[in-house]
Amino acid sequence: MSENRNLLRGETGDWEVVVGLEVHAQVLSVTKLFSGASAAYGAGPNENVSLVDAAMPGMLPVLNKYCVEQAIKTGLGLNAKVNTWSRFDRKNYFYPDLPQGYQISQYKDPIVGEGEIEVELDADRTIKVGIERLHLEQDAGKSIHDLSPKESYVDLNRSGVALMEIVSKPELRSAEEAAAYFSKLRTILRYLGTCDGNMDQGSMRADVNVSVCRAGNYEKFRETGDFSYLGTRTETKNINSIRFVRQVVDYEARRQIQVLESGGEIDQETRLFNVKTGETRTMRSKEDAHDYRYFPDPDLLPLTFSEEFVEEIRARLPELPDAKKHRFMEEYGLSGYDAAVLVADKDKADYFEKVAKGRDGKLASSWVTTELFGLLNKEGREITDSPISAEQLGSLIDLIQDKTISGKIAKQIFELMLDEDAGKDPKDIVEERGLKQVTDTGALEAAADKIIAANPEQVAKVKDKPKALGWFVGQVMKETGGKANPQAVNEILKKKLGVE
Repeated sequence: MSENRNLLRGETGDWEVVVGLEVHAQVLSVTKLFSGASAAYGAGPNENVSLVDAAMPGMLPVLNKYCVEQAIKTGLGLNAKVNTWSRFDRKNYFYPDLPQGYQISQYKDPIVGEGEIEVELDADRTIKVGIERLHLEQDAGKSIHDLSPKESYVDLNRSGVALMEIVSKPELRSAEEAAAYFSKLRTILRYLGTCDGNMDQGSMRADVNVSVCRAGNYEKFRETGDFSYLGTRTETKNINSIRFVRQVVDYEARRQIQVLESGGEIDQETRLFNVKTGETRTMRSKEDAHDYRYFPDPDLLPLTFSEEFVEEIRARLPELPDAKKHRFMEEYGLSGYDAAVLVADKDKADYFEKVAKGRDGKLASSWVTTELFGLLNKEGREITDSPISAEQLGSLIDLIQDKTISGKIAKQIFELMLDEDAGKDPKDIVEERGLKQVTDTGALEAAADKIIAANPEQVAKVKDKPKALGWFVGQVMKETGGKANPQAVNEILKKKLGVE
């Protein structure tokens, strides 16, 4: 990719944007990371809280084996190195919604090391983004400040819920790339079944790190590994939308450029994002690792497991988006872009496969991505709530393939399936409404002769302008109520009008 694509123009010259994301993904598990309390979303305040979560004296954490398996599975899905020896540390800071006064996390020895994922930006551009690490940690509770003018309330339901923090390398170079990476990561996690990706429920959110540097400095950083070339970064916390990730990067990059060009300095700080204004604001100065006073948690032994344990988990991995994309291209003849659109959501990919099985893959893709997805987007529905089943759409495509109906009639039937004939098999709709395509050459020739005889001026015109044949095709289609086979009509008219 050209570096110029990532430059921002300032008043004093060109700048480069550098972005890294720290994604907090809630582990899809029944219980919490160190206790048997439920990790389910939506319970009443403080209903899912054990004595361990509340940090009662004498309560000791017990590691949830399933959460460990989910972290390993995620590491494998990110093409990352799984470390068979890791340990938990205490990260010390005070928050009222973290009762023990420290967070159990992993610092120097995470469960998953470096990895890499492929991210599609559009039909022609793909980038690879490095993963720095994935570590397990417990979530904090939630402070609620809007129930009383004088008091804050604390809900500890999330306290102790298992999180995977997935840290990217500083390799994202624009708002577009950051948003695409966040989206692709969500897709992978949902395929794996290790996080549900429900950002509106807080189960996946990103801390967005942004810095700007003069054009050319990023290349110097890549050559030397010296982070000073990248400039001072800010971290905007808890962004729970792909669109908001894009907005944060855009706003922060331009804000930092304005500060630097006016002679100011960028403070290393934590910021908050205002979804109404699209702006960020200062929350607190950014802590460094030494401020957290990390040390090994004395209540938890180092986490060890065998390579055989890892391989057992690898053997159970589902087909992941990149593999499914390449299979769709080979098996169904789809373009890379169309395949990427379909595999971006597992439910959509599964729906497409049911429609395409034993049929023309390109035709199935066109109907699913254009007609069906267009309808769902317009009505704000998910594929799991589609008013047309995969079996119904497949049946409609069968009718097109065997020339029972034309593409135009198929769109008419598609509309009927959404309204008057909802739930019906398209074959029954065709029979009941008499919508079969006219393929009888005798009937088509009669209709063509009638149109030709009534329009001598158009006949003369088509001799000089063969493209005028389309007018005759349209008239014959109209004469037959749209039921004529367009290909057959074309051939008949060409012969009768002497058009090559």
